[in-house]
Amino acid sequence: MEVTRRRSVLHFLITLVVLAGAGKGQLVENFYAGTCPMVEAIVRQTVVTKVGQTFTTIPATLRLFFHDCFVEGCDASVMISSPNGDAEKDAEDNLSLAGDGFDTVIKAKQAVESVCPGVVSCADVLAIAARDVVAQAGGPLFNVELGRRDGLISQASRVVGNLPDPTFNLIQLNTMFARNNLTELDMIALSGAHTLGFSHCNRFANRLYSFSPASTVDPSLNPTYAQQLMAACPQNVDPNIAIDMDPETPRTFDNVYYQNLIAGKGLFTSDEVLFTDASSQPTVNDFANSPGDFNAAFGTAMRKLGRTGVKIGIQGEIRRDCTSFN
Repeated sequence: MEVTRRRSVLHFLITLVVLAGAGKGQLVENFYAGTCPMVEAIVRQTVVTKVGQTFTTIPATLRLFFHDCFVEGCDASVMISSPNGDAEKDAEDNLSLAGDGFDTVIKAKQAVESVCPGVVSCADVLAIAARDVVAQAGGPLFNVELGRRDGLISQASRVVGNLPDPTFNLIQLNTMFARNNLTELDMIALSGAHTLGFSHCNRFANRLYSFSPASTVDPSLNPTYAQQLMAACPQNVDPNIAIDMDPETPRTFDNVYYQNLIAGKGLFTSDEVLFTDASSQPTVNDFANSPGDFNAAFGTAMRKLGRTGVKIGIQGEIRRDCTSFN
């Protein structure tokens, strides 16, 4: 009886410590060790299956994680569907998020729920899936910290001004990332995610047809690359036409993105400025020449990104359905 009582007291004290830590915004790698130890394996299997069906799963899920974390924090608020069309996902900057990212998280959450109902948040499922799609494309492996709760707010109006614009210069990029406790090094590493995925022509058309009074075409663009882009994206092109962000290895997570920047083949102004600005150029050169340096920096930056504005402890909820509040 005394042993049982002591164990109960010990369990209570441990719980207080965990909750106290959670209140400080702490996530831990083994958060579900005692409640859903198979969660990462379950999510990974869902990701593998989805990637086998369509490659778009990879860039779509990675981009979804970034867009979620930069608005309201990493709380799966971007997953919410609203009958009024006023949720986070309905904001103009999020309309181009590919459905395969949402589908990956929804299916992974359903698989987790079948084993551990009401235990794992959609926010954590998204964080794990984002790590796993990088690995599926040949990118670095890194551990994911867990313990997030799902947010209780999802409003389109809160997206405005919280996601980087393709026309941003280095100061604007650094300012926005710093608001999320991310350094210039983190920002340059996370920009490397543009080694995957695609963009619609209207996101960079200004660099081809109306850059400045002095130059119709952005002079920082490689001339041959600019001609290729104009051939693929003529003026008044179908807005659904999309171009690979990385013209060289668009289906492989590698450091070729940085080599492209050196060659003047950054698709967005916000890409190419990483090389043309003297402050960030040395890091671009380093990542272009050292895959190891880039992979290490990317893994570190993803873990830091995953801590952005997280809800923990008694904050938020564990959604049963990622697309709606409980």
